[in-house]
Amino acid sequence: MGMRITQVTDKATTHQWMRLPWRIYAQDANWIPHLLQDVAKVFDAGKNKLLKEGKAERWLVVDDGGTPIGRIAAFVNPKTAYTEKQPTGGIGFFECINDQGAADLLLDTARDWLQGQGMQAMDGPINLGDRNMFWGLLIKNFTDPPIYGTNYNPPYYKDLLENYGFQIWFNQLFFKRSALTPVQPIFHRKYKQLVDDPNISMHDSVGRSVEQIASDFCKVYNDAWVDHENHKAMELATALKIVKAMKPVMDPRLLIFIRYADKPIAMYISLPELNEIFRYVDGNLNWWGKLKFLWYKKRGVVQTMTGIVFGVAKEFQGKGIEGALIVFGEKFIVDKKLYKDTVLTWVGDFNPRMVKVCENLGAENYRTLATYRYLFDRSLPFERHPIIEKK
Repeated sequence: MGMRITQVTDKATTHQWMRLPWRIYAQDANWIPHLLQDVAKVFDAGKNKLLKEGKAERWLVVDDGGTPIGRIAAFVNPKTAYTEKQPTGGIGFFECINDQGAADLLLDTARDWLQGQGMQAMDGPINLGDRNMFWGLLIKNFTDPPIYGTNYNPPYYKDLLENYGFQIWFNQLFFKRSALTPVQPIFHRKYKQLVDDPNISMHDSVGRSVEQIASDFCKVYNDAWVDHENHKAMELATALKIVKAMKPVMDPRLLIFIRYADKPIAMYISLPELNEIFRYVDGNLNWWGKLKFLWYKKRGVVQTMTGIVFGVAKEFQGKGIEGALIVFGEKFIVDKKLYKDTVLTWVGDFNPRMVKVCENLGAENYRTLATYRYLFDRSLPFERHPIIEKK
């Protein structure tokens, strides 16, 4: 098959690049497309601040008839590129027919461009942004529909990347538990102890302002992830932006906080699973898509809540706070039969402490994605993501 690379440079190639997934997944009933508007934001310098200092390029591979058969993007993230042993860029939004030659052409093009930017390795598939969106390659469970913002792909993508030379840097473990299954008694006992502690208070976010939620979110986030590799403190303005973005779709009953002496020390932030609505809008939240979104939201089609952030301040970890968050949710969400299932956002296999917490809560690792890394110098030894040790 004759193939050639085309760089995305104009409206026509942008349209082809954006719409290619509809060809790849035409026969896949489980696929739910990413919103076109969400993907477009990544490459819009006016909406993605990382592009002020960072860089991104996109390419298509087309067959000898000019039909697009694959796509890729490459990124240099100014916040992370120089935090590893070697300068590391990224590739993402990879889609391709089941053809190693086409995949290699895309990956070679991205590699060569990244080398030209001074990079010595590339991670993928990743996003030019936070890890909660468009991050990782699906390697386990191709039967459940994807949750909002997570990547979904055919099983053969794993072979395309590994045949090229990518190796797994870390696995992304998604956990799921029935919201109707009671939490183990030990967590209820710990919950009772904490409730009886006059310094402890637990609450959802009903009636609280966006500013109050953002302040608590920012505080817990910074106190909980202080040990994580490359952790950088979140600014209040960033937290406020995140909460404002969630506001149109959030259910304040699903935003749970625990306080000690009125200081927020833990949070369990969930959202209604948006893909249970977005599956009806075909990836386009234009005016018609928005009308369909509002219609299906009003009909109450969402049966799953997706935990997007679960964190406990470092000094309170391992003291039963994690279980108390779940018990609070059981008493005030599950018992009211608001949702049937809960999915926890991914936990890296480099974080055994949080993996154990999920397992102890009776959650099942039902889906796995992987973040891969490729070293340009093929003679260098490959190292997995370091394990986060409890301190």
